[in-house]
Amino acid sequence: MALTKNPTILAWLEEQLALVQPEKIVWIDGSEAQLNELRAEALASGELQKLNDELLPDCYLHRTALNDVARVEHRTFICAPTKEQAGPTNNWMDPQQAYALLKGIAKGSYKGRTAYIIPYSMGPVGSPFSKAGVELTDSIYVVLNMAIMTRVGTPVFEALGDSDDWVRGLHCRCGIVEEDRYICQFPQDNTIISVNSGYGGNVLLGKKCFALRIASYQGYREQWLAEHMLILGVENPQGEVRYICAAFPSMCGKTNLAMLIPPESYRKKGYKVWCVGDDIAWIRKGADGRLYAINPENGFFGVAPGTNAKSNPNALEATRRGTIFTNVALNLDDNTAWWEGLDKNPPANAIDWKGNPWNGKESAEKGAHPNSRFTAPAKNCPCISPEFENPQGVPISAFVFGGRRAKLTPLVYQARDWNHGVFVGSAMASETTAAAAGAVGVVRRDPMAMLPFCGYNMAEYWQHWIDIGAALEPEKAPKVFNVNWFRKDEEGNFMWPGFGDNLRVLDWILDRCEGKVGAVETPIGFVPRAEDVNLEGIESEVSAESLKAMLEVDPALWQTEAEGIAEFYAKFEGKAPKELQDCLEALKAKLR
Repeated sequence: MALTKNPTILAWLEEQLALVQPEKIVWIDGSEAQLNELRAEALASGELQKLNDELLPDCYLHRTALNDVARVEHRTFICAPTKEQAGPTNNWMDPQQAYALLKGIAKGSYKGRTAYIIPYSMGPVGSPFSKAGVELTDSIYVVLNMAIMTRVGTPVFEALGDSDDWVRGLHCRCGIVEEDRYICQFPQDNTIISVNSGYGGNVLLGKKCFALRIASYQGYREQWLAEHMLILGVENPQGEVRYICAAFPSMCGKTNLAMLIPPESYRKKGYKVWCVGDDIAWIRKGADGRLYAINPENGFFGVAPGTNAKSNPNALEATRRGTIFTNVALNLDDNTAWWEGLDKNPPANAIDWKGNPWNGKESAEKGAHPNSRFTAPAKNCPCISPEFENPQGVPISAFVFGGRRAKLTPLVYQARDWNHGVFVGSAMASETTAAAAGAVGVVRRDPMAMLPFCGYNMAEYWQHWIDIGAALEPEKAPKVFNVNWFRKDEEGNFMWPGFGDNLRVLDWILDRCEGKVGAVETPIGFVPRAEDVNLEGIESEVSAESLKAMLEVDPALWQTEAEGIAEFYAKFEGKAPKELQDCLEALKAKLR
């Protein structure tokens, strides 16, 4: 029986179900009883494997196909009416051509299978920030992951009523054929279609597909921002909490920062850090004229390798209950999940991510796939913010951008004003690590960490940022900063300890937001005075001289960087906003 009378939903479902031809239809009501039935079914079919219920209660293991282990950028398309609307940084396909292609692949693909209809809310149900979606899928794995990552069930339909403001999502596993794998977003139609994949990033359609690619375009039309940003709150000893949104390309410690544990000297004074979100922020202007953010997700879809009790104890703790692990190794001795970097004791008696017997003490092969994942409920995280469910969001004091730059970027600097901050975000770049394919140390531009996720022309996206700032009173606009935890000395060693000590930099950032501390003006922006960064407790690791070196701005290196930014802007064929071009020219002049 249908869980909604919404005519637009029923009409869309009728059309999709006629196309995919399922044997059976199940409406997901979000009840624990129904989810338990689905878990039992997935265990019986082998789609999931139950882990040790004493050590990892309600946790499961899943393996994807060997050819289906990550997001596929080259098979991901923005299907806007014109190529120009998608912009030079997106793969584009004509919508009519895309629909014809996808319908051909999806036709009859549910034969002999069950269709699951998932109503879900991005953000707390009923929040003015939130948006609804409906995903039609033939995968129990998708249903159970969406039940962790979003708010699913009947209340979503109740809040939506008869509105047509919801995102249509069709997912068909088909035969998991790589050559026919497509992840297509139709921003003008509020539609997502994903075929021939079973991997989370391609099939949990609320995640990057909706929460960033579709939502970024919705925000463009409706005057708000959908950003690839963590949200954290820093509580000082007086009990005041101030919030920061931060964007980093992959491999730059985003999740570790979102769940940061303050260094001992700060903990003793009473500082706390609260995680509102580790990946995505939806940002709107509040009634008081300030910007507010919510995390539209309800869980963490984190990379497992490297997550351990030292690097991120809060993330590890979040995975201890109610979690689905994907493509990790299975330790047969105690029936638990294991991955590289979890500990220094790989199991000798195990099954690797491919499903083969594995001896971690002797094998050169990895037990877990480098992109293996955990899907964990946000409420499990020990530092989850008390404001996590606040439908009005949290007020943002600062936006922080960052990346890996061995020599160029100082530890932290502040943009001169909002438009200069947009310039800093638009020029964001990171040097490739060994974890990325290809050469090491190559500079990759990733504006606002949104390069793979912006649902429309990035030049218009920058203009949208400028317009958002223009609608704010200057004293109410968040200040904008850039950080670089990855500066190296002449011997190639990291100069900054990172992890919890990054709070020392956030502390300076928040003091700047409140006008409590001065700064030194440089050609790129405002840099701290060395004495204003608190080194209490790490004096043996970071000397005053070393900190000064980390804050240096080398004009010759920045002149090369300015050329790189100009080259990147040239891709947009004159569409990069004049305000950003002016910032680039001002940078060049200051460097001269």
